[in-house]
Amino acid sequence: MHTPSADLARVRAAAPLVHNITNFVAMQTLANVLLAIGASPAMAHAREEAAEFAALASALTINIGTPSIDWLDAMGEAARAANRAGTPWVLDPVAVGATAFRRQAARRLASLGPRVIRGNASEIIALNAVIEDQDFLSRGGKGVDATDPTEHAEAAAQQLARTTGAVVAVTGPSDLVCDGEHIAIINNGHPLMPRVTALGCALTGVIGAFLGASAKPFEGTVAALAYYGLAGQKAAEQAQGPGSFAVHFLDVLSALDETTLDRESRISHRSCKH
Repeated sequence: MHTPSADLARVRAAAPLVHNITNFVAMQTLANVLLAIGASPAMAHAREEAAEFAALASALTINIGTPSIDWLDAMGEAARAANRAGTPWVLDPVAVGATAFRRQAARRLASLGPRVIRGNASEIIALNAVIEDQDFLSRGGKGVDATDPTEHAEAAAQQLARTTGAVVAVTGPSDLVCDGEHIAIINNGHPLMPRVTALGCALTGVIGAFLGASAKPFEGTVAALAYYGLAGQKAAEQAQGPGSFAVHFLDVLSALDETTLDRESRISHRSCKH
């Protein structure tokens, strides 16, 4: 039986190079998180080098949190270069429902073959609606925050997975991972996690690291979410609030042992509804 610890062990042994085209808010947090889990972060968003860097990396992550025309061009070129090199990449459609510019950008990127799409429930609902040319089933979130519970995004996640061929991860108080046929529910995590900015964006990098260490997209995404959520639980046991939580979280990511991960991961599996 596949266990989360097997994928975590691969990350720590391989130290995969993860190329991140992410937003200004998330860069430092994401880099620190990747270092803590044993990966090697790279932040390269210039169009002049994005494609070349993506071809060198073990994995690529693309986050549209602070988009611009130049960055979107670099994202597209990096995604195509990753595909040519056989490099797995992850799309994070931050606040995709907020503006027409983001909707157009996310639709274009989703068409380029990401291995995994990760977002909160409102983002996944909105992205699926954009791709299917549907009216929004929600307001698309409150800025970067979700206004829909995870379970409301299940049908959208299934459809999005089938349309794009990507594994879709819906993150929130509980997490859902879907490949169009199978669903995993992960019930690790803590309410302090969304009170520290960019931890969601950093999670996208962690998924990238697991894929870059040769994890299969579905199993690797499930393992990454369980590991990340459990680290949040452990960090909260020591924290006095969001500030101390952020420090403890990095420490726990680095120190969490594989036996504890397997023992305390709360993962359930079932088939998709048709």
